[in-house]
Parts: sequence; C-alpha cells; structure tokens
Amino acid sequence: MKAKIIDGKAFAEKLRKKIASQVDILKNQHNITPGLAVVLVGEDPASQVYVRNKGKQTLEAGMNSYEFKLPATITEKELIEQINALNVDKKIHGILVQLPLPKHINENAVINAVTSEKDVDGFHVINVGKMVTGQEDGMVPCTPLGCLMLIKNTVGNLTGKNAIVIGRSNIVGKPMAQLLLRENCTVTMAHSRTKDLEAVCRRADIVVSAVGVEEIVRGEWIKPGAVVIDVGINRVQTCDGNYKLSGDVCFEEVAKVASAITPVPGGVGPMTIACLLGNTLKAACLQNGLTVPEV
Repeated sequence: MKAKIIDGKAFAEKLRKKIASQVDILKNQHNITPGLAVVLVGEDPASQVYVRNKGKQTLEAGMNSYEFKLPATITEKELIEQINALNVDKKIHGILVQLPLPKHINENAVINAVTSEKDVDGFHVINVGKMVTGQEDGMVPCTPLGCLMLIKNTVGNLTGKNAIVIGRSNIVGKPMAQLLLRENCTVTMAHSRTKDLEAVCRRADIVVSAVGVEEIVRGEWIKPGAVVIDVGINRVQTCDGNYKLSGDVCFEEVAKVASAITPVPGGVGPMTIACLLGNTLKAACLQNGLTVPEV
C-alpha cells in the first residue's frame, strides 16, 4: 500500500478562493469589508514570516489587513491597552495576537483581553466553552479546524471512527479532540506520558499527531489503512549544518501503511491561515447580524 498524499496547499487555495468570493458578496451587498488586525510583539524571525504571509493572504482575499508591530519591551498593561483599542474599532472584525509572547507577559491574560467576538484564533475562554458545548456562533481554533476539513474531505462521514489525538495543547490537541467528538468519533486523547502509546495508536482509524517530537510516530504504530494528519513542525539540523522541517510522523514508514497522510511542509500548515480568513469572514458577519456563509 502507498498512502495518498493529502495536499493541504491545494485544499487551502480552494478554500481561500471561496472565502474571497463571499467577501465580494459582503462588500457588494452590505458595504462591509472584513478587517483583520495582527499584533506582533518583538522580532522573532519565524513569527515575522508568518505575519507577513497572513497579511498577504488577507489582502488577496479582499479583506483589510492591519499590522501592529510592538517592541519586545512593551509591558503587559500597554499591550492590553492596545488590544482594548482594537476591540472597539468598528473597522476591525478579527484580532490575532501572534504567539509566543515575551516571557514577562501573561499569554492567557492577553488572549482573554481580546473580545470573544473578535477572537479569530478561537482561544478565548468563551469560544472554548462554545466549542465544547457545540454552539455554532463561537470561533474554532484554526489549525484543528483545518485538520478536520482535511480529514472529512478524505474520509467522508466520521461517525463511529476511532481517532487518536497525540498532544494535549490548548492550541491543537484539546480542540482537535472536541471537534472529532462532535463528528461522532470515539476519541482517545494521548500525550508523551501515555502508557504503551504505540499500542493505543495502532487501534485508530484516524491519527492526529501534534506533540512536537520529530518522527515519534513510526510505521509500526499505524493501523493499515488509517488516515494520518501530521501537525508537527520541527526544525531539525542536518549533517551538513543546514536545517530542514520535519513532522511528528516518520513519513516514509507511515506512507507504506496508511491510506492517506499529510506531508510536512505542505499539509496542515497552509490550512491554518485559510481557516483564519474564514474565521474573520464569520466574525464580520456575526458582528453585523448577517448569516454566516458556508465555505
């Protein structure tokens, strides 16, 4: 068996085009242009690249993009004051604070300073509560949402499937498990301290790994025909001193056993920004009392 490669880049491109089409309708019929504000604290190179990509794709989707680059020395109080100003700015419908933040700033305090209606990351406690209780008007975290789209596009109906989520972060692991539960999967939440992780993993029809350990998931861990979603992005130094990106999954081994697998890069990554744009469109509609379009 040779696994189908799940092309997240191509799927995300189609999704962004659908979003752009709905943005055009919103502009033409209601004179509303969704606006996304991205707040970047400090000069982390990876974060800077990510923010540039977000801004570029926001504009390409026909939305307004606002970037706020703040020094790493900013105080928590000053940062929250900036967020409060964005919360009341009517032209801004979504606010994203790029993580990680400097160590002297409490990330939870900043995340929850963003009003839940503009929390397009889906990290606010209100949005987390809405997701867990199945309320559709909340914001869902972008990476798990993108993973779910790829899984449903590959598998179809997920009812009754056994799924394992490896990793228990608030950003990916926990919301991923909740989304799969909502699709009527039987979900196992696993992590680095799970006893006999290999045996637990081998029972799953769907494997989502977001633990951040290079190639921890091996071919012998996978049930034949399973669908494998690799969320891990690990920067690994090669023998020649350069660096490469590697996932949580040993791709070459797992691709011989699974029915479908996401590559790293080009799998889950592109879906995150596409879903961010989708959340911004959703936020703009909800804030103006409009029906949220399907994309």
